Amino acid sequence: MTVQVDFNLNITNMKLIDVVILTEDKYINPKMINEYNNNVLLEDQIVFDALKEEELLVERKSWSDPNFDWNSTKFILFRSTWDYFDRYEEFSIWLKNVSSKTTLLNSANVIKWNIDKHYLLDIKKKGINICETYFIEKGTATTLSELHEQLNWKKTVLKPCVSGAARHTYKLDLTILENHEIVFQELISNEAMMLQPFQENIVTKGEYSFVIINGTYSHAVLKVAKPGDFRVQDDFGGTVHDHNASKEEITFAENAVKACLEKPIYARVDVIIDNNNKLAISEIELIEPELWFRNNPNAAVILAKAIKKLI
Repeated sequence: MTVQVDFNLNITNMKLIDVVILTEDKYINPKMINEYNNNVLLEDQIVFDALKEEELLVERKSWSDPNFDWNSTKFILFRSTWDYFDRYEEFSIWLKNVSSKTTLLNSANVIKWNIDKHYLLDIKKKGINICETYFIEKGTATTLSELHEQLNWKKTVLKPCVSGAARHTYKLDLTILENHEIVFQELISNEAMMLQPFQENIVTKGEYSFVIINGTYSHAVLKVAKPGDFRVQDDFGGTVHDHNASKEEITFAENAVKACLEKPIYARVDVIIDNNNKLAISEIELIEPELWFRNNPNAAVILAKAIKKLI
């Protein structure tokens, strides 16, 4: 009997790594040591340790690492890929390529859906209250003055549909529209934008972030802008505080996740009290949200156990 041996092994099935924790270049051996970078490293370490406790083989890589073979891992867990919106075209090509080689957490379909804030319209159709939003499509011939007159809004926030870390986010009122018109025209010629009435409670009450792991509420924080600002991100001096979520808030956040394109393995639901004094989604982060594992390390344990069940 002749035994046939195929030496052309299918490398894509030879998965050596269970999970790659995904970051960006500057968080691989960062040159600058500060509180911000330390928090990034700490968050990734907590997740790394939780996955290791589940006896999984884990590595941490930059998404743009040119030397790593993405066929060699079963799962990619997005954590701190916070430069993707600055390298959007490159990231989109990489995403398409890598999604054919391994399994992404969250999935490529969810990521592509969540990158563009038009997803807010999808969850609104499913009955989830969102911040009132007017979308201005790329190439639209209009001005800021025309938009404010049309919508009868006096104070607004303008931002891109694909963005993060408050990139090109502007607080406007009728007295300064002309000052921002050149920037607006440059932006709208290249990308879709969104205009929202300014939410007064973002200044007085802050923004709540509810962390949902595998469909179930885990923990929450309250993000507060520094005095005189409206941006709650710590990049701009915002502070983060533990928040004891109410049953109403938990139900609202979990229902928002149920309205997503697919069930994500993790989500951060950012919520404000809108100008009508109702809970409203400002955004749902499904790509690389900060999840404050340092505030609740057990959430990383729950995440790791959910991933273990997939392997």
